[in-house]
Amino acid sequence: MARSSNYELYGDLSSRVMELLGRFSAWQEVYSIDEAFLGLTGTLGELGDTGRSMKAAVARNVGLPVCVGIAPTKTLAKMANKWAKKVPSFGGVCVWEQVPADDRQALMRRLPVTEIWGVAGRLGARLAGLGIYTVADLAASDPAIMRRRFSVVLERTIRELNGVPCIAFETPKEGKDQLIFSRSFSKKITEVNEIRQVLSIYAQQAAARLARHRQQAKQLLAFAGTSHFVAAADRHHPSVSVPLPVPTADPVDLTKAALRILPEIRPGARYARAGVIVTDLSPAGVQPTLPGFTSEMEDKQIATIIDEVTTKLGRDNLGLGFGGLKSGVDWQMARNMLSPRCTTHWGELATVRA
Repeated sequence: MARSSNYELYGDLSSRVMELLGRFSAWQEVYSIDEAFLGLTGTLGELGDTGRSMKAAVARNVGLPVCVGIAPTKTLAKMANKWAKKVPSFGGVCVWEQVPADDRQALMRRLPVTEIWGVAGRLGARLAGLGIYTVADLAASDPAIMRRRFSVVLERTIRELNGVPCIAFETPKEGKDQLIFSRSFSKKITEVNEIRQVLSIYAQQAAARLARHRQQAKQLLAFAGTSHFVAAADRHHPSVSVPLPVPTADPVDLTKAALRILPEIRPGARYARAGVIVTDLSPAGVQPTLPGFTSEMEDKQIATIIDEVTTKLGRDNLGLGFGGLKSGVDWQMARNMLSPRCTTHWGELATVRA
């Protein structure tokens, strides 16, 4: 079944799953939107019970099926997760060290080397030239020789396949370095007011994201651009970088800053993309400058009202200026086959009939 990309739903469900998994470990590394590493301790039996508890908790609280792979190294954990999905007898949870040694070897002999973490198709072709076709072949190779012939990265993979941890756990950052809100348009934009609306919406989304993560920004970059594939004379890529008087997450200030690009917009140019980037982020509440010495005060009342309304009714129900208008919007992504955003939009909740 064909469906349009539903980034809002994916992101919300991912956040729920990651928050839930984080309760099972004091250490968590979110690797991607649908994958995380956790630091676990205990006996093999206890680890298996923990894995099954995680799987059950996600199914019960979020309604998503997940699989769990538990092993001494990241590379083996990813491989264990792969087999937890493929082998029904594991029940969705594979504790690598609980699998008999002969069975582990058999599984590794069945898995092509290109399916292991960090080995792409081009590297796989080079390994095949040395007679290394499966994960078992790679695990049996000499890591020192492979380092000289390839790289230290492949050496680490080989050692990890043999149970020696070599890929360090990444320390989670307190916050992101920057936030980007940008999208290519479903049709080209030629009117200044359309650019105004796009940037107003993205600036307010940036403000909402900053507030949600308890951060504030000291700099905003607004940009727009035509396609790179048009004639050189028709290309136009204006941008403006705006230093903010004080770090802020206020939608009024961010929207005003984003709209300072408007004098640079060329009438008649066919813009294919626009967006805002907020940078120089810091934790909310840090006030390096006394409010009385700034030219403008944050209008916290407006920001609070917008946040309260959008939290209750959905983010598309209230906005500042052109960013609050829904009529005539035909530049957004074509998403005619979008599945319901039932976790973030009241109007798209699932209907249950008794």
